[in-house]
Amino acid sequence: MRDKVERWLTHQNYSFKELESQENTFHFLIKHAGDTGAPVEIFEPKSQQNILVIGAKANLKNNQIARYLRYSDEEKKKFEKKIEDFCYSIQAVHRFLEEDGKRKVGVYIVIENKEDVTHESLFDTIDKVAEMHEKTSKFLLKAF
Repeated sequence: MRDKVERWLTHQNYSFKELESQENTFHFLIKHAGDTGAPVEIFEPKSQQNILVIGAKANLKNNQIARYLRYSDEEKKKFEKKIEDFCYSIQAVHRFLEEDGKRKVGVYIVIENKEDVTHESLFDTIDKVAEMHEKTSKFLLKAF
């Protein structure tokens, strides 16, 4: 699967780099994808061979992180539930992350059948993930 994805990205003139990963068979980062220019990641988890995950991470701003850290446990749960409901509404698998001291919300689409991974489906999914990233970023600005 890695070879196909790499070849298709190169063929479409996407600028991407490979990220080091212990959990993934391969992990690519496209710095500017879709109409919005979102950073999109494509990877195959080692624990789930032949599953392709395409996603993007929306960052909380510094003032949002500070506010979030002051929340009580109950307020944090309410906020996370609000994000969970939003991600469900845009049909995204989501994950709360902390990387480089930043709190992030990852939105992902999982393609579970390698036969479903075609040139067209890959780029349609990349565009959809870039759009989901934009919507999630806007939601985070409004949610605080």
